[in-house]
Amino acid sequence: MMKLLYVGNLSFKTTSGDLEKLFSDVGIVESVKLIQDRDGRSKGFAFVEMSTEQEAAEAIQRFNGKVVDGRPLQVNEARK
Repeated sequence: MMKLLYVGNLSFKTTSGDLEKLFSDVGIVESVKLIQDRDGRSKGFAFVEMSTEQEAAEAIQRFNGKVVDGRPLQVNEARK
């Protein structure tokens, strides 16, 4: 079962490709959706969908608080 993660406190220069590369270290990334404003600029958060709950749990443990592009990431399970 796929699991959706919220990734917050992103640097505005972090791309969806950067996130896909980072999260693929712990498993299969099904999708990355970097949230942007209407002018195409990052809003500083994204949603990453991992292929299994186990990979999602490992990603939370490994990347929550990890500094990427000078900012500590906030990674947790997305609320629906």
